[in-house]
Amino acid sequence: MKALKVALIQQSCSSSRDENLVKTAQLVRQAAATGAQLVVLQELHTSTYFCQVESPALFDLAETIPGPSTDTFGKLAAELGVVIVASLFERRAAGLYHNTAVVFENDGSIAGVYRKMHIPDDPGFYEKFYFTPGDLGFNPINTSVGTLGVLVCWDQWYPEAARLMALAGADMLIYPTAIGWDPEDTAEEQRRQYDAWVTVQRGHAVANGLPLLAVNRVGFENSPQGVDVGIRFWGGSFAAGPQGEILAEASQKDEQIVMVEIDCARSEQVRRIWPFLRDRRIDEYGDLLKRFRD
Repeated sequence: MKALKVALIQQSCSSSRDENLVKTAQLVRQAAATGAQLVVLQELHTSTYFCQVESPALFDLAETIPGPSTDTFGKLAAELGVVIVASLFERRAAGLYHNTAVVFENDGSIAGVYRKMHIPDDPGFYEKFYFTPGDLGFNPINTSVGTLGVLVCWDQWYPEAARLMALAGADMLIYPTAIGWDPEDTAEEQRRQYDAWVTVQRGHAVANGLPLLAVNRVGFENSPQGVDVGIRFWGGSFAAGPQGEILAEASQKDEQIVMVEIDCARSEQVRRIWPFLRDRRIDEYGDLLKRFRD
């Protein structure tokens, strides 16, 4: 495949799972109608971002794989003939839950899953309460449109995760995301955070010579129990090429389908002139297995 048409679905979410699924399905249909072969959805798109608080009752949002969401998106992928990267709150067993990306082949089958490896615990992002760290490793998922290095949100800050996906043969890096600002942050702090988010991911694209897709939610969401000020998700979904060049970028305020064409041959050309994988000093990297060098 020389060129791949991709759609990034950036949307706001409500507390109604049914409403969210209907909206997402409509956006996926629109994307497919304009030629998308790969459709990427944002993190935890069937609900609002419930991790703003710690509440045992919110575990009721989780579902099994296979289950209702995988049935819905599997049928949609098969109907439209597209590959879909979806995201859900996985109930693996009683008391064992994951933040999981599910990739659907264009025949509706599940091509593979990825369980989020790095789990944050920051003000407004209390994910360690809900999610067990992934145990499937950094393994790309083979599909008809390429080998997809799917990671999730907080993973996007870690160069090790991107590198391991690249070393395992990923053709591109994909990050379903839910990230935003504390509304009380200053405009300057908001800009620094947003710029850091874009910059680190462009760096992963450059360092690995791979295209990168980041899909974020958008809009303001109140804290589920009214105990905090809420989060304004900053949108800004984007696609970058293997030299970090921005290929397409969404609004920071609006719902949007971002269409982009990925040149699938470009990574080969870039890696020939910037052979970072060739020049890695793997004989000197043992200390990376330490938490910190004392």
